[in-house]
This record gives sequence, structure tokens and C-alpha cells, in this order.
Amino acid sequence: MGIAPARRSRSRVSKVERIEARLNPEQKRRIEYAASLKGTSASAFLVSSADQAAADTIQQHETWSLAGRDRDVFLEALLSPPLPSARMKAAVRRYKARVRSL
Repeated sequence: MGIAPARRSRSRVSKVERIEARLNPEQKRRIEYAASLKGTSASAFLVSSADQAAADTIQQHETWSLAGRDRDVFLEALLSPPLPSARMKAAVRRYKARVRSL
């Protein structure tokens, strides 16, 4: 006999925040149907789906993906960083002088 899947413990955080959305009849019908297929309420389905979409969107915007030459150039810069230029050294001196004066 197999092992039963672990169940997530329900969060004890109270749900007090609210978002409202206006749907056309087709959207509402589709969402309610999808929720029924998953055996959940339309509200729980919306929250779960929106939360997953939000997490995916955040990951897409916070993750860099480099391929080919871009990846190679980036890795080379990390592994063998160039020496600071005269302009960079001057910028560091200005920064240190400004910080000391605060």
C-alpha cells in the first residue's frame, strides 16, 4: 500500500483583505466550471490561480536568463573582472570624500 501524500497545514492567518473583479458571463461560467473540476469554490480557485500567476510573474521579472555569447561574457566578467579604469577610481575617490563629509 502506498504512502498518503502529505497534507499542507492550514494557515492560521486570518483572511481580511479583499479584491473585487468584474467578469463577463463567459468568464464567470468558465471559472466556476474550472473550480468545480478541481472540487473547490470559485473564490478559492480565483485566489489560488491569481496567487500562482503573481508568483510566476514576479519570478519572470526578477530572474535573468542568459544564453550563448551573453552568458559567456557575463561569466567571464565574474570570473576575471577587469581592473578598474581611471574613471572608476576617480568615482570611488569622489564617493569616499562625499561619505566622509556626512
